[in-house]
Amino acid sequence: MTDIFPAKQLNRQEPSQEEDRIAALVVDTCIKLHTALGPGLLESVYLIVLAHELEQKGCCVVRQTPIPIVFNGMSFEEGFRADLIVNNLVILELKSVEKILPVHKKQVLTYLRLSGLRLGLLINFGDELMKTGIHRIINNRVYL
Repeated sequence: MTDIFPAKQLNRQEPSQEEDRIAALVVDTCIKLHTALGPGLLESVYLIVLAHELEQKGCCVVRQTPIPIVFNGMSFEEGFRADLIVNNLVILELKSVEKILPVHKKQVLTYLRLSGLRLGLLINFGDELMKTGIHRIINNRVYL
């Protein structure tokens, strides 16, 4: 059987204080955006505005970051694209759907495993209340 993640695996505990600080900043910003813009706009609108707001707060934000798949020693860049990565620590996957499905959470966990990052936020701007639209996903397996 071929190992999809051939790198060394380390177990880590909960996200660091810096990861938690970024997550809190993101959540606060999302709540303000959702209050101002409302639910149901296109995901791309929330992505652009959220990235801008986080940059205004001093964060380094990268949009549509390719997350390569490594298989049999080869790297494939065409795999996935993370919506936003903040300070190279937290992955944000944005949705604007009526309901988050289990596959959306699996998507974020896969991004975390492939990137080696620990913390991801699945954010659904389609929810009536933003507090019910934010899901924190932790990957305790980091691959080096």
